[in-house]
Amino acid sequence: MIIGFRALFAALLLVLSSLIVSPATAGVLQCVPFARQASGIALYGNANTWWGQAEGHYDRGHEPRVGAVLAFSASRSMPVGHVAMVSKVVNDREVLLTHANWSYRGGIERNVRAIDVSPNNDWTDVRVWYGPIGDLGLRSNPARGFIYADAPKRVDQPVQIALAEPLNGGAARHGAF
Repeated sequence: MIIGFRALFAALLLVLSSLIVSPATAGVLQCVPFARQASGIALYGNANTWWGQAEGHYDRGHEPRVGAVLAFSASRSMPVGHVAMVSKVVNDREVLLTHANWSYRGGIERNVRAIDVSPNNDWTDVRVWYGPIGDLGLRSNPARGFIYADAPKRVDQPVQIALAEPLNGGAARHGAF
């Protein structure tokens, strides 16, 4: 009787565990971990937070450079934004991007075309290649700019000067200012 109860309980547990719903994104490659790995930029969280997180840790700007990450803003169609690494600069208004989870859920796209359509030529409005139509997407996407992979040079750190001067009796005193 106990063996039959345990077998029934185990079977019921197995059936119930198969009904547990996983999040829709579980096991699907997302743009953030892919961009982090491809670029070496160590930022975490949703893509729309990368621009703010980069402040003081990475240089940011509006000039495309190979290895930089283009940070897209959150929008109605991209509620958590998007990030993509620049794999080639074609000219000041066109780059090739390498990114994940854009045209195909969890898919990686390498060297796809993106163009700056912003009126001020500052990469704040971008059209990106969209695989299902085989051309640039029909809509433009708001962007913040580029996060550069090299950490910024810190010039505001205090300079330490070592001092060694003899005291009475020849002993040296050491210090830092």
